[in-house]
This record gives sequence, structure tokens and C-alpha cells, in this order.
Amino acid sequence: MNDSPPAAVVLDVWCELQCPDCFSALTDLDLLRERYGDRLDVRLRHFPLDKHRHAFAAAQAAEEAAAQGRGWAYAAAVLARTGELGERGEELLVEAAAGLGLDAEEIDTALVDGRHILAVDADHAEGRAIGVTGTPTYGIGGRLLDASSSQAGVRERIEEIADGLLAG
Repeated sequence: MNDSPPAAVVLDVWCELQCPDCFSALTDLDLLRERYGDRLDVRLRHFPLDKHRHAFAAAQAAEEAAAQGRGWAYAAAVLARTGELGERGEELLVEAAAGLGLDAEEIDTALVDGRHILAVDADHAEGRAIGVTGTPTYGIGGRLLDASSSQAGVRERIEEIADGLLAG
């Protein structure tokens, strides 16, 4: 008899921090976290799009924020200001870090020294390899759910897949 809890289900969220649709997805992600707790491992995966000039820098800054223990909080803070990011760029990225109590100077240094470029490039390459074309896109249980044109029904589909994986 196995009394151990089921392993966490991984939900990869292919996101771009200058994407207003990714900001809209945060509500669903919060509901999923609330429902599943630590049974759902929600992972931020970077998929910066060429059409957004500051997306690559934002992804690098988010990696540094994650290294400081606040990756998702930082991503949410930047996503809440996507329009402003388009206008202010790296200045906003550093300001958002300071607003969360992160080491903003270290975020700035990480943008200069490029320490997270390989991690962002690896996420982007993996996303392309599995068929990600826009953001947000979710990966769960070997399935890819593209929500780049509409978030409608996506959370319910994720729940259906997660429930099946957790029951199995």
C-alpha cells in the first residue's frame, strides 16, 4: 500500500513579460495555485517575442529575481506595467525590483553582465522545439495549450489534465 501523496504536476507557463495577455493569465494561475497548492509546480518559462523590445531584458531580470527568491512576484509586478515597460525599459525593471524589496542593484548588474542570457535562450529554444509560437502557452502532462489568442476555458482544461495526472 502506497500512502505517499502523488508527485506534483508540473505546469510550464511560457510567458513574455511585455505581453498584456500574460498579465491576464495571472488570475487563472492564482486560482490554480489556490486549488492545488504544492501539488502543482507552476514554472515560469521565458518566451520573449521579437515584437517587444524589452521582453528579453525583462526575462533576464525575472531570472535574477528568481535567484533572489521572488521570481513570480517580480513577473507579476512587471506584467502589471507592460505598457510602461514598453516606454521605460530597463529603468522600470530595476524600479519594479526595488518595489518588491529585491536587490535592485543586482538586477541592474545582471542585465549588464548577462548572467541569465543562457537560461532565457534555453527556455526560448525549448519552447520553439515543442511548438510554442505565442504567449501565454501552457505545457502540462505532455500537452501544449496555446492561450495567446484567448484565455477562455484554458484554466478548466488545465484542471482537467492536472486532476487526471494526480489521480493516476
